[in-house]
Amino acid sequence: MPERKKVLLRLDPAVHDALARWAGQELRSTNAQIEFLLRRALDEAGRMPKEAGDLPRRGRPRKSRSGDAPEKED
Repeated sequence: MPERKKVLLRLDPAVHDALARWAGQELRSTNAQIEFLLRRALDEAGRMPKEAGDLPRRGRPRKSRSGDAPEKED
């Protein structure tokens, strides 16, 4: 996976707080929520680059339904 770009983003504190609350409700970091929203906007506008990778999977691996060990994700 190519290295991810780092961007300095200046936000109104009230906007940041609202994003942080929304992210918490969706079990995402604020950064992941911002990327999710940007990707959704690009997709809806028909501007998502074909070479853009999927969002990275974060967090714990999902448990299998049979109660066995978690499935390995690549």
